[in-house]
Amino acid sequence: MTDINCHADMSGYHRDKVTLALEQQKEMRAARDSGRDRLRKGLDTAGKPQPREVRSQGSYQMRTMVQDPDKDYDIDDGAYFRFEDLKDDDGLELTPLAARQRVCDALKWDGRFKSEAEVKNNCVRQPYAVGYHIDVPVYRIVTERDLSGDIVDRYELASGDSWVISDARAVTKWFNDQVSKLNSGQADELKSGQADGSQMRRITKLTKKFARRAEWKAYTTSGITITKLIVDHFVANADREDKALRQTWQQIHLALSCSTQVAHPIVAKNLAEQGDAEVTYFRDCLKEALDTLEVLDREDCTRVMACKAWDSVFDTCFFSNQPDPGTANKASDSGIAMSVTSVETARRVDGGGRFG
Repeated sequence: MTDINCHADMSGYHRDKVTLALEQQKEMRAARDSGRDRLRKGLDTAGKPQPREVRSQGSYQMRTMVQDPDKDYDIDDGAYFRFEDLKDDDGLELTPLAARQRVCDALKWDGRFKSEAEVKNNCVRQPYAVGYHIDVPVYRIVTERDLSGDIVDRYELASGDSWVISDARAVTKWFNDQVSKLNSGQADELKSGQADGSQMRRITKLTKKFARRAEWKAYTTSGITITKLIVDHFVANADREDKALRQTWQQIHLALSCSTQVAHPIVAKNLAEQGDAEVTYFRDCLKEALDTLEVLDREDCTRVMACKAWDSVFDTCFFSNQPDPGTANKASDSGIAMSVTSVETARRVDGGGRFG
């Protein structure tokens, strides 16, 4: 069977078309910091208590955000308040809606934004004219004693009309721990040997890029659900990014063909139930992609055919525009100087090491 090696092409696609450019990272980090400063000033102006902490969470902190032509980026920045600080002037506990409204009022305290902050069901959203938005989930910290008598903090999210036990930072830690476990060689037998947490993060980003095609975004499943599916079914291949991606997709499709139920990584609930419409849509898109990639198994498959297949999968012309390594090698053997672009991940600008 012919094996067309598209490892370099896939690595290049991840680098150039999936990973956020340093300037984009810098821009969003500045917007996040500006939002935090705005929240602080707004609460001070209103004479309201400050949150105990504000923490980035979600795909921004997991480093799995992907490029979007419309800059439709969602930056999550949770505001964590002490229980006693979320009270009204009469000393009564704020309702979840009132807590979100207090944060919303603080974010639009001076009226300078053309698009003002708005209260959503699970957060306060501040849209930006360039396309992306910052979501500020509002949490309260309840201090209590556990069964051993130790003092612990419980985090409750202002969700709809209820305070729901939740802490997105735990999800972020879960994913980053999975990456670290693979990188340190602590993975189970199925993921040992060639396991690479950095590759798992890249496969996550490539899959999210695939799923966020413009005409699919409104119908497909969430980023955290995709991330959980990748972690559960990741197939490593140290030398072949293209094979790792395809084989991981095959395992995910096999699992989703049995059930679309996806368990939450931290709490005892599901991200998706059996029959979930969004997961079903993602599964069907995945099936179409895998059908397209079956050309790779043909005896007569050529590099041109393989690149066209990957182009179709990602709705791009990137792969077909890449030089043929075989042609490049021949040119090199003939003494013609070739320009080589190294395959590397983008670096973060916030001191957190590599972004990709």
